[in-house]
Order: sequence, then structure tokens, then C-alpha cells
Amino acid sequence: MTYLTDKYLNPFTDFGFKKLFGSEANKTILIDFLNTLLEGEESTIVDLTFISNEQLGKQMVDRRAVFDIYCENEKGEKFIVELQKSKQNFFKDRSVFYSSFPIQEQGQKGNWNFELKAIYTIAILDFVFDEDKEDKEKYFYKVKLSDVDTNKVFYDKLTFIYLEMPKFTKPLAELNTHFERWMYVFKNLDSLQAYPESLTNGIFKSFFAEAELAQLPLDKQREYENSLKYYRDLNNVIDTAFDDGKELGKAEGIEQGKAEGMELGKVEGEYKKSLEIAKNLLDILDNDIIALKTGLGVDIIQSLRK
Repeated sequence: MTYLTDKYLNPFTDFGFKKLFGSEANKTILIDFLNTLLEGEESTIVDLTFISNEQLGKQMVDRRAVFDIYCENEKGEKFIVELQKSKQNFFKDRSVFYSSFPIQEQGQKGNWNFELKAIYTIAILDFVFDEDKEDKEKYFYKVKLSDVDTNKVFYDKLTFIYLEMPKFTKPLAELNTHFERWMYVFKNLDSLQAYPESLTNGIFKSFFAEAELAQLPLDKQREYENSLKYYRDLNNVIDTAFDDGKELGKAEGIEQGKAEGMELGKVEGEYKKSLEIAKNLLDILDNDIIALKTGLGVDIIQSLRK
């Protein structure tokens, strides 16, 4: 089985991400990671409580949102943590939409003064925003509502943090800050074969211990392998579409290559759309019927249930 060739989990897989950051046993790891991202904010997270990651709108017609991790600190401030493995149109719109759920759920009946607790949306991206791809040094974004003229923060209770992981290329020897160490281990974990001695911070010792594949029971190793297969299949679809687009462009001319590339993009989009539809059907239909409705393979449907 392929997972036996690696020493550590791949945190970009659903299994790996939730195992390392989304479990009660590893809450201290998530707290350290979030506090690193929130450096410069007024407070430090002392404790977190995990909340159901499925959020429903107020009306039946509202869309359902499923977060990777949804939690609350001791002050009642909410944290949405999302891992996005592939490029998605309107991803920024999606993150704003997701932030609306913890806003709405704070509404109170009766005489309410509209005071809200702060909301943080953190997105770890395995892709780069098109509009910023030429800025190779910019991989950390902290966004708040600001005044256009003065650039001063107008409202500080709504914060969006985006990490463009492909842009982070610093080697181990050049890491200077705790934040850079987190970026490094997150991006390179699955390719490491030993715990780096230079990472002496206690939280990383805990992180690497939890990430070891050898400590997983056999059934969990199989779950991880399914999750890893899904991650690799998704990357392969994207890479193949990109490579095919380049080859077509060479063979048939730049303009035709652009047109074919757009068509391949549509195919990729349809695949992602089918995945989203399948996720929404998991609770009400069996695998065979979902596969029939979406055109996806039964093995892919099964992997979504992990």
C-alpha cells in the first residue's frame, strides 16, 4: 500500500488535516497554529471548543455550508478553518459567504443591541490567486474591512486570513520565525523522513509525533490511503488538464490552445461541481445512486464519506 512509503501524513488530505488540527486530542496544536496566524491581534487564544462543522441557513432555501474545522474560543469568538486543495472560482466570495453563518447565529430574539463577537476565517490554499500570482513574495494575507482613503481598519471583528502555500519556498536552514516554521512543516511534512532537529519548539515535537503514519491503527491507515488517493487523483486531473492545454496550444496555435484550455477548464469545473453535488447527497442516498446521478465512480463517492 502506498502510504507505507511515507513517514508522515500529508496535511493537505482531508484525513491528515482533520487528524492533526481537528481533533480534541490535538487541540493544543490548533491553538498554537492559530495564535501564530493571529499575531498582532489584541488577544491570545487560551482554549477552543469544537462546534459542528455543518451550518444551515435560516430558511430552507439557504445553501448548506460545511466547514473543515469550526471552533470557538473562551471569549465566544468564532474560527472557521478551511483547507482548499484546488483552485476554485469565486473562492473569496465563498469565504465571505461562510463567514455569514457565524454572524447570523449570533442574532438574538427580543431586545438585542447587535453587538457581535469577532469572526476569523482562515483558508489554507494549495493554489495561488490569479490576480496575485506575479507577486512571488506575498503568501500571507490578513484582510479586514478598511477605509479606502485612509487604509485604517473600519471594522475589526471580521478577519480573513489566506495562506498561499505554493509560494512559500524557504528551506529549513533559512527559517527565522515561528510562523515560517509552521509554513514549512505544513508544506513539507509528507516529504520528510525524519524530525528536523532545528525545530526544537515543543509544539512541533507533538505535531510530528501525531503525524507519524506508523502510530495509526491499520484501519486508520486505510482511511488515510483513501484520502491520499483522492487528493492525488484531484491533482492529477488538474495537472493533466493543464498539460493537455499546453500541448494543444503548441500543436494547433496559441489561439486554439486558449480555446481548448478553456474547455478543459470547464471539464475540471464540472468535475468539482459533481463532487459538491455528491457531498450534499451523502446523507440521503446510497453510493450507487449518487454515482449514477453525478457520473462519478463509486470509489470516489466512498472516499467522500471518510
